[in-house]
Amino acid sequence: MNKTVYIFGHKNPDTDSAVSATAYAMLKQLQGFSNYKAARAGHFNPQTDYIYKKFNVTSPKYMSNLTPKVEYYMQDSCEVVQEDESVWAALGKMQTSQLRALPVVDKEGHYKSLLHYSAFAQQLLLVLNPELQTNISTSIGLIIRTMNAQPLVVHNQEDIFKASILVGAASDETFTKMLNAHSSENLIVITSDRESIYRQCIEQKVRLLIITSGYMLDKELKEMAQKNGVSVIMSPYTTSDTVMMIAYSTPVSIMADAEIHAVHPEDTISRIRQILQDSPIRRLPVVDAENKVVGIISEHDLTNEPNIRLVLVDHNEMTQAVEGVENYKIQEVIDHHRIGPLSTTYPITFINKPIGSTSTIITGLYQEAKIPIPKDIASLLLCGILSDTLILQSTTTTEIDRQTAEYLSNITDLDIQTIGKEILTAGSRIKGRTATEVIHQDMKEYQEAKSAYTISQIEVGNLKEILDRKKEFLEELEIERRSGKHLFAALLVTDITQLSSVLLIEYDPKFEPFITFPKQENNIYFLKDVVSRKKQLVPLITEQVENYQR
Repeated sequence: MNKTVYIFGHKNPDTDSAVSATAYAMLKQLQGFSNYKAARAGHFNPQTDYIYKKFNVTSPKYMSNLTPKVEYYMQDSCEVVQEDESVWAALGKMQTSQLRALPVVDKEGHYKSLLHYSAFAQQLLLVLNPELQTNISTSIGLIIRTMNAQPLVVHNQEDIFKASILVGAASDETFTKMLNAHSSENLIVITSDRESIYRQCIEQKVRLLIITSGYMLDKELKEMAQKNGVSVIMSPYTTSDTVMMIAYSTPVSIMADAEIHAVHPEDTISRIRQILQDSPIRRLPVVDAENKVVGIISEHDLTNEPNIRLVLVDHNEMTQAVEGVENYKIQEVIDHHRIGPLSTTYPITFINKPIGSTSTIITGLYQEAKIPIPKDIASLLLCGILSDTLILQSTTTTEIDRQTAEYLSNITDLDIQTIGKEILTAGSRIKGRTATEVIHQDMKEYQEAKSAYTISQIEVGNLKEILDRKKEFLEELEIERRSGKHLFAALLVTDITQLSSVLLIEYDPKFEPFITFPKQENNIYFLKDVVSRKKQLVPLITEQVENYQR
């Protein structure tokens, strides 16, 4: 089975991160790898949401975390058996497919119970216990199909009834007493070459007469059976074997274990682990929201490698990745940021270039593969470049970014300045949004030795709207700092018209002496000509944190 490869941007996806995931997934699919899927760990900011809606592109699958779940380990190829099939047919399916358990479903496909050998053995012992007067639930049709019997006279073939079994092996006189001691309504008589017993059974109107070893019924008795409503079939087996096979004709629903409840694909492994251990066969069926079987999971499955792998785009630091990333194999990294402390025990594809946008790298991968870029994807990629480079004005912008933007502009017939201003305006909307929303829309966490910190960024057309609400933003930054036990939490507010920024920051008081930026007022610093968090602010902040740690 091909593992699903999810392509994730960082946990608070900006435009470059989101479109890179979408575009790279499309590239892999165009190359014939349908198992590659774009994903996102956070909600879109207004700019990214605007872009996806404008170009009518489906957004990446939302997966808030990658906590190990049933769906990442289960076997999604799973046979089922209808509840009205015979145990004989079900066991045959289990042996043919080498299955240890078989989910039992109703006609609509809803899960009912689980057939496994332990449950079957326990039920069979009850049915075949000579000391118990046990009735066997079955139907004439199930009996015929189980033993490949030849029907001679059949009435109400598929009606399920609780049958009593009587073997016609005694003398005529003894058999007559035994027959009279039973109610004939649901009686099955199994006998061999005994015409006198045939006649008594038909006259007493038993439910079913089974003639074994291939012996025949004469025409007179056959007509009498038809008239009296007695079903007669011919078993190809001996009497003793026929008796045994009656038990196998029981509907599978009777023999299955109804105490084993199903789990769901989204259930966490930590939740179902104990349920698995309590299962008599260490297996559980997996059902969807409509209670239809979609797979099965066993304890052994949890020891296997999960059925998903990851590609990280626009980040390579685990603090910025989707929660739970450490549980899965990272297959590739495509990024344009500094290289963090990522390490793997296996070789991976790692593409990192000092350019302005991951979207530029993804575009280059299309060109290297000689695969035309679909127009809607090219539109996304152009927006990714323009967003991350502030319409090619950021200090991170390279000649490669400019050439790539022109290339995409020609494909899409989008004017760089027009679409650039349009998307920056969409992303700079602050009115009506809480400080929490703004700070978390593009927040990244960094680790320097023992110190962790966060830096959020937003581009605006005018700093006034943020500064008028500085108290609200600083309070939220302090909440973020304390909840994460960080050295500081900062918000870089970039004025896209002046190409400068202010930094709102809440910090551990011990860190304040190490902040060297020009102070505008308490907790607010002016950063002239600084527009890039990645290339300008982070290197400066890193130096300050290192000085603090000495």
